[in-house]
Amino acid sequence: MTAAESAPSLESLIRAQAYGLGFDLVGFTKLGPAETAAAYDDWIARGYAGEMGYLERGAAKRHDTRLPFDGATHAIVVAMNYGGREPSGPVARYARGDDYHDLMVDRLNELKRWIEAHVGHAITGKPYVDTGPILERDLARQAGLGWFGKNTMLINPKLGSFFFLGSLVLALELKSDAPFTADHCGTCRRCIDACPTGAIEAAQAINATSCIAYLTIEAKGPIPDEFRAAIGEHLYGCDVCQEVCPHTHKFSRSLFEPAFAARPAVAGKDARTLSRELLAMSQSEFSASFKGSPMKRAKLRGLKRNAAVVLGNVGSEEDLDHLLAALDDPEPLARSHSAWAIGRIGSPAAAARLRECLEFEEEAFVRDALLAAIALLEA
Repeated sequence: MTAAESAPSLESLIRAQAYGLGFDLVGFTKLGPAETAAAYDDWIARGYAGEMGYLERGAAKRHDTRLPFDGATHAIVVAMNYGGREPSGPVARYARGDDYHDLMVDRLNELKRWIEAHVGHAITGKPYVDTGPILERDLARQAGLGWFGKNTMLINPKLGSFFFLGSLVLALELKSDAPFTADHCGTCRRCIDACPTGAIEAAQAINATSCIAYLTIEAKGPIPDEFRAAIGEHLYGCDVCQEVCPHTHKFSRSLFEPAFAARPAVAGKDARTLSRELLAMSQSEFSASFKGSPMKRAKLRGLKRNAAVVLGNVGSEEDLDHLLAALDDPEPLARSHSAWAIGRIGSPAAAARLRECLEFEEEAFVRDALLAAIALLEA
């Protein structure tokens, strides 16, 4: 055997470097037509994307992963664990620390620079981390990283599903890994049965418009009345369909990346405590506490809306002062959902305050919420 024959392959060197950068799974795949593109189009056509209109953009790239730039041939697909063994809480595990998009893009760019240094020339490439029109789960399965669970999550047999996906699309020939073809879900339907809002309508078919993650993060307006009670303590996102998965329960790992550790604004706080704090928070306080956090996506008005719903579900009369104060919030979403919560946990005495607010309220949907709460309290 010659020295060249015994030398490690470029793929093995890249894999080792990626592990060294903190990625937990690494795979390689050739770019081309996406296998799941037709299913994705059908999902959009059914209206399951709700207000997420951006998911319709870039359809051509979703259909063919060679299109991000001329000459794109292969992708390095990575996954990064975010701590499935962390305790449950009012904030989904992925959003408790720093924004994963920025961290993973930076490390994928670092990986690209290492590859360029190793091969001795510049390489055209582009990182994707849940922000571009690429079906990354499709690439991940093709790269051998796992199968699609009935909850639509990519599940790896040794890591579960509490991980982020990222892809480095390159104009570089690489040896592809074998795609993951097995489906280990079998007849299990724990995720379907456990979903609080029934959002998993069938295996691998989630109606986002009834998913708690969508309702508390992506939806910009009022949360529909029929879903508010089912949201329970979920202030931002939901991990239920992952928590009940046998594979994820067994193989999830402890948190390793410090950037994903819960920041002080959320660490160790139960749903009531965090909801109270958010309801009273000013915009400047929010910006300071959640700088670089995924939770900024919902904006303060969305989080105040969510906080009021949570208090309406798990709060008591001890929380009334916080909710009554929120009736003066400049954000209509905070006022309307606080009125709803007061109607659920208040007393007839709170109705007087609601009537006072009714005299000055100009937003029709807030007035409706005030009237509905008054009716409940005076029934």
